[in-house]
Parts: sequence; C-alpha cells; structure tokens
Amino acid sequence: MRSYFRKVNIILPLEREMSPKFRQAMLIINPVSGTRDKAAIPELVAAELAHAGCSLDVRGTSAPDDAPAFAREAVAKGYDVVITAGGDGTVSDVASVLRGSATALSIIPCGSGNGFARALGIPPDFSDAVRLLSVGRLMDCDNGLINGRPFFCTCGVGFDAEVSRKFASERRRGRLSYIKNALLDYLQYQPRPYAMSIGGRVITETAFLIAICNASQYGNNAYIAPKASLTDGLLDITVVHTGSLIMTALAGMELFTGRIDRNTLIDTFRVSSAVITRLEEGAAHIDGEPVELGRRLEIGVQPANLRVLASADQAVFKPIISPLRSMIADVASDIRFALGKK
Repeated sequence: MRSYFRKVNIILPLEREMSPKFRQAMLIINPVSGTRDKAAIPELVAAELAHAGCSLDVRGTSAPDDAPAFAREAVAKGYDVVITAGGDGTVSDVASVLRGSATALSIIPCGSGNGFARALGIPPDFSDAVRLLSVGRLMDCDNGLINGRPFFCTCGVGFDAEVSRKFASERRRGRLSYIKNALLDYLQYQPRPYAMSIGGRVITETAFLIAICNASQYGNNAYIAPKASLTDGLLDITVVHTGSLIMTALAGMELFTGRIDRNTLIDTFRVSSAVITRLEEGAAHIDGEPVELGRRLEIGVQPANLRVLASADQAVFKPIISPLRSMIADVASDIRFALGKK
C-alpha cells in the first residue's frame, strides 16, 4: 500500500508543572454519566480539600448547558479549580470554558471511556482520583480545534464517529454496550472518500476512519495515536485505510496493544494544521460525542491553553505493557466498587 506520510518521532518539550495549591474549588457532577453511583464523591472531595483550607462549591447538572454555565461562573469568580465528575462529554464542556483562563481542571472519571482522564494518568478509583487534589501536578496542555470548536482528547470522522452516534442513543452505556455497537457497525460499515490537505499537498483517499488526536486514546484503553502528546503543540492524525475484513479486524485489535501505528493499514502524521474535506456525508464526533459538522473540516491546535491536574508519577507509555496495566487497574477498580469500596 502507498504511504504518503512519514512516521516520525519527536523530542517532546518540557511541560510546565506546578504543585496544586487551591483556595476555592467548584465540583460539577453529572449524575447520569457512566454506570457508577456518585453519591460519595462530594464527601470525598470535601475531606481531601478540608485540610488545605480550601472552600468547596458543589453543583449538579440537570440540563446540557449546566456544566459550561457553572464553569463560566467559576472562572468569573476566580476559582482556582473546577473538579468535574462525569464522562468525556461533560469534561469537554467544562474544559472548553476553562481554556485560556487561570482556573484549572481536575477530573474524577465517571464516564464510559474517560479518554482525557486516562491520558493524564488519572486513576479510575474515585478516591484515588480525588487524592490528586493534594498530590497531583498542575500542567498546561494543548487543545485541538475543528471548525473552531475545541476538543481535548480526539475527534474524527468515519467508523468511530458512526459508533459514537449509535452509542449515544443507547439506554445503557458502558464497555459492553460500546463493544456491541462497534462489532455490529464493523460488519456493515462502508469506507468513505476524503481529500486531505496537509503541508501544501492534497491527497484523496478512501478511508475507514480519520482520527484527529490531541491525546493518545479514545478511552477504554483504545490507543488510536500511541505517540500523541498533550504538550507538544501538535496533533496526531491517524488514517485507517481500507483493507480486508481480517486486516481491518487485526488493526482493531492493535488499538488495545498500543501498536496500531505500526500496522500496514495505518498512516500517522503530526501537524499543527490541516484541512480534511469529506466527499460524502457521514457521522462526526468531538471527544466521543456525536456532532454535526460540514464537509470541510479545518483542523488546528492551541498550545498550552488549558491548566489541568494530572498524576505526578505517570509512567512513560510502553506498547502492550501500559495497556495491560491500565486494563488490570480497570478490573481492580470495578471489583473494588462492586464491593462498596469507593
């Protein structure tokens, strides 16, 4: 297969890091995201912040516009941090408001995929995630733009966007529901034609999907761009080309080993801007949420534009090993939660 793009390795710049010192915090909880009960979260957060003398304002969402409205209030009042307990959609809504401000974002992962939280090394257990308010590190990370709309984890068109569209309509969400939709769509999905303008060259290809990545994974340990960095001022674009059912299925399996960028069906390239034109209608998503976008997709990046709280001891990504460790942590967290140990 022809390869138009050179796979590259780059040296990442040092990221700006600080220790968290919060005086005023807002906790925004989405009660319907994910599958876990969040009743214990306010008490966990309040206990963690109390010893530092940090005041806490707790807000629960009941409408789609609530989370960004609460975040705007926090920025206007000069809050040091907004703690978001929800899935990637809620996190993206809050982060969109916080970008460019001095108010930091902290995440308690409560969604189905938790891609952005995973990229920051935030553990799946509520109590462990809350503990980062005292022992985590503050860093300034990038956000991507697609047609002027911000994204923080991934956005894209094609097969993954179609799965996101159908998954959003499911009454019960979770890993099994997502896998079910992915398998059903895989058997009937038809690749779409695209024209990509990158670095002055326009290339027309029929692709299974095109993913534009600020972070390395969709969520659920599905690494669509294993070498992507939140702090390099660039976006990783992964093009999955058409192939036989078996070859495409193998590429899908390699999502979960962190080796998909080595697959022969994959082209990966790193950009600060690009234009992707969809030659046929199709689904699109931003941070896992289905959206309506035009056929012309203008891609850009805003470097170091969002202050976030991350794990202080996040390990360097290693194919196979890192995904396996993360999966084991997920299983342990699920068991712990089932036993009532939040």
